Amino acid sequence: MPGSPDGSTKTMGVVTLGALVVVTAYTVALGSNGWLWFGWVVLGLITLGMAATHST
Repeated sequence: MPGSPDGSTKTMGVVTLGALVVVTAYTVALGSNGWLWFGWVVLGLITLGMAATHST
C-alpha cells in the first residue's frame, strides 16, 4: 500500500521516540548533554529520511 510505512520504518519510529524519552529523562535527572541531543536529532533525521523514501 503506497504511503504506509513498512516494518523497518515503524521500528525506527519507535526507537526514535524511545530515544527521545531516554534523552529527556537523562536531561531531567543529570542535566543536559549536547551529544545526546545531537545523536537524537541525527536519529530523527534518519527516521524521517527512511519514511520519505518508503512513501514514494
